Amino acid sequence: MQTTPHWSLEQLPDMDGAQFRQWQALLETRTGVCVSEQRRAYLQTSLGARMRELGIRDYQAYYDHVTRGISGALEWSALVEWLTVRETSFMRHRASFDCVARFLDQRRAADDQRPAQFWSVGCASGEEAYSLAIIMEQSLAANGHERRDYGVWATDISQHALDQARAGCYSARRLGGLTDAERGQWFEQLQDGQYRVTPALRDRVCFTRLNILELAQAPIRDLDIIFCQNLLIYFRRWRRRDLLNQLATRLAPGGMLVIGPGEIMDWNNPLLERVPDERVQAYRRRNSMECLE
Repeated sequence: MQTTPHWSLEQLPDMDGAQFRQWQALLETRTGVCVSEQRRAYLQTSLGARMRELGIRDYQAYYDHVTRGISGALEWSALVEWLTVRETSFMRHRASFDCVARFLDQRRAADDQRPAQFWSVGCASGEEAYSLAIIMEQSLAANGHERRDYGVWATDISQHALDQARAGCYSARRLGGLTDAERGQWFEQLQDGQYRVTPALRDRVCFTRLNILELAQAPIRDLDIIFCQNLLIYFRRWRRRDLLNQLATRLAPGGMLVIGPGEIMDWNNPLLERVPDERVQAYRRRNSMECLE
């Protein structure tokens, strides 16, 4: 006797154009992320996975649910976990981290004794933030400093990603950008084959939830390094420029903003000057006198 499969195992109907545009607009309004027509399948798959959990088959019914009342706000928070992209790795685009290392060496050469402050914007599951901490530790060790006066802020919209980041456990595949020495010094291998960041490194990173569209409300300022890679590509050009202009004001004089190569090409800010390195896209904040010239 054959049994009829439960409907949750069946494929949901495809979104029509109007439904896609409705969800596309909601996602962009609430997160800034713009899902192109080419990524419609990604949006449909992500929505469908959550709808199956709830027993909802109609895209319009689910849209009405997430846009109404307190229960809708709670459901939206859950849905964000399905919609956000969290694929990253340690030392992703190593040249950018090498640029940070050179910046720190120059800072030490200038005898800057202030505690260094970093910000990993859109940190996902924490690999980027911990990579910045490793670079700082290496800089301190190379210069013979025993004091560990620095901190790394790390923010993301996904609470689930932040929970993963705080746990600091990763598969070997995520460690691919590290050298053998870095893996041996900053990770312990667990019995299940995972690798866990050492407590000394985890203690230097503070993970906090932040929607990038609420950047103006973030209390983080006077930063030496702002690292924001592979996040701006999901936004429209005008929003990229707006967010970068806001980030520029959060840098301390002489601080550096690092973004992914090619993430924006038609942007300039009078507070910043481009770092002369073709391998990276980084900007240094001028001091007040340079801005007046």
